Amino acid sequence: MAKTFDHGGGVRSVQVPIPDNPLGHTLVYVVDTDRGPVLVDTGWDDPASWDALTAGLAACGTSVQEVHGVVITHHHPDHHGLSGQVREASGAWVAMHAADAAIVRRARQTRPERWYAYMAAKLTAAGAPEEHVAPLRAPRRRTLPGLAPALPDREIVPGELLGLPGRRLRAIWTPGHTPGHVCLHLEEEHPARRPGHGRLFSGDHLLPEITPHIGLYEDPDDATVTDPLGDYLDSLERVGRLGPAEVLPAHQYSFGDAPGRVRELLVHHEQRLTGLLALLREPLTPWQLAERMEWNRPWPDIPYGSRTIAVSEAEAHLRRLVKLGRAEPVPGSEPVAYVAV
Repeated sequence: MAKTFDHGGGVRSVQVPIPDNPLGHTLVYVVDTDRGPVLVDTGWDDPASWDALTAGLAACGTSVQEVHGVVITHHHPDHHGLSGQVREASGAWVAMHAADAAIVRRARQTRPERWYAYMAAKLTAAGAPEEHVAPLRAPRRRTLPGLAPALPDREIVPGELLGLPGRRLRAIWTPGHTPGHVCLHLEEEHPARRPGHGRLFSGDHLLPEITPHIGLYEDPDDATVTDPLGDYLDSLERVGRLGPAEVLPAHQYSFGDAPGRVRELLVHHEQRLTGLLALLREPLTPWQLAERMEWNRPWPDIPYGSRTIAVSEAEAHLRRLVKLGRAEPVPGSEPVAYVAV
């Protein structure tokens, strides 16, 4: 039985499962327009997920064939995975911010071997032990999920209204979780007349109980030194100033008081940076820092793939501290260690 929810005012959501993932599901939003439903995200590319999406659309009184367009908050496979199948079934357009569309384009052109070599080199430079890096060097036949995602055919332009006939949906660029993450502001009165400015489809940018992963933007062909955590904190404040009456996130459940949630997240990251400075009284590599950081379980219990993600998060926080002049690399260290200033 498809799990759907009517949010009122021509907006419903469908729970699309994410296989083998503690998040459980992605909330795919179905927005009525004068030309048929438009989806905000599509869910993971998996047969069970596709079945849930199609059943959910039927429960909403429509079908995948009637979908007019797909708006993608960001390129991750639990959001963009089924976009190609939806487009094939319906002829719908697929829209994404240019920065994430560029990642999709490169992902389609990058052979898995190149990606594994890049990850191995990055982890070695971060101080990962050989037993963690070795599996990335092993010959393999399997492919990574999300390496052949659908190329979008429309660009989401920040600050502009999307072409949804009969609706006012404005794109808000919110980089951090990915370089091209967007939130979508439905600039219409809340159906229950809650105080505030419309509703916000927040993707992974603003979630009621989860702090989204902020790691380094991964790209084998781009050596630009970015500051994802700085991007995230800036775009958090931008969303807080919108003051939507309700937030419709891609995971968990809808909620109010966006400015309050933004404040909690800003405080969380400030406390985390302060905690890392205390750890950096002695020089540490990104891997050593990740081992000592607080996670939702002890480091020995964190599975392989999650350790890689944790190290990327440690690096994003380190990069922020370096940019703020509060930490610096130790000259001549190999792999590079960092120390508080």
